Amino acid sequence: MDKMDMILIQLLLQNSRRPYRELADTLNLSVNAVHKRIQELIKSGILRTFTAKINLSAFEKAVSVWVWGRSEAKSLDEIITKLGKDSSTYWVTVASGNILYLGANLQDISKLDSYLAFVKKEGQIPDPTVAIIYSPVHAPSSLTSKRILSSLDYRIIYSLHKNSRKRITEVSEEIGVSAKTIQRRLSRMVDESLIELSMEFFPDVSNDLFTIFHLNLKASADRSKVSPLLINKYSPNVVYPISCSNLPNLFLCVVWTNTMKELQDIRQCFENEGIFVSVELNVSYTGYIFDTWRDEVLQKKGSPPK
Repeated sequence: MDKMDMILIQLLLQNSRRPYRELADTLNLSVNAVHKRIQELIKSGILRTFTAKINLSAFEKAVSVWVWGRSEAKSLDEIITKLGKDSSTYWVTVASGNILYLGANLQDISKLDSYLAFVKKEGQIPDPTVAIIYSPVHAPSSLTSKRILSSLDYRIIYSLHKNSRKRITEVSEEIGVSAKTIQRRLSRMVDESLIELSMEFFPDVSNDLFTIFHLNLKASADRSKVSPLLINKYSPNVVYPISCSNLPNLFLCVVWTNTMKELQDIRQCFENEGIFVSVELNVSYTGYIFDTWRDEVLQKKGSPPK
């Protein structure tokens, strides 16, 4: 992959329904060139399913967490299968040193202790670390106001669930509602963060390096400026930085590089910023994505009546 591919991937991860024209204008490429790139990424297996889901912020008490730690398991294949069977686990990444990273959507914070116990047992991770990535307590006020998804909204999301780039006219024919109504409801869900439009991304099938950095911030540093710095200065190598509400001095940062030399250079640049106490990293080499309780809710509320 090159830098254009990574910018394209990041744009689609943020909103998988972005029109080809918008993507082309952002990348300063032709529509045909963008279409060709996407098709090549799909053909290679790096991009797979374009997805639509109920946004986590639409659930009043839902919490998103990352959990990681060193697994004592001799074989990880069976372990990962077991971890994926919990309805909260939505991805697992295996990194260097037998480090496992898990992303989980919890229906509420009260389920955190039982989920950690599950990870310790099934992942054979005796001392996992947990970072709260999203919580209603820390969500912007615009996301915490009471918003309601109608039965039609659920049906629209369900129609787009495994093909979020589906044409509005196709959704209209499938549901039996006018295209104008579908577009209006979809725009409203996007504006109110009720729908998550993204995709399943499998970078491990490429020869590129994807590394998870642990950036430990100095007490004197301005936390609010870290994410903008990482995004603006290191794009598109920084895929996304993540702040942890329960670990205020820690930033997790997923970084893409073509070579080990480039990875070393970025690590050195991070250290030279002068705002981090330490810069630690683990190179990821394979990842898995699983359906969760969010998919079950959508199946129940959005599937066509029998």
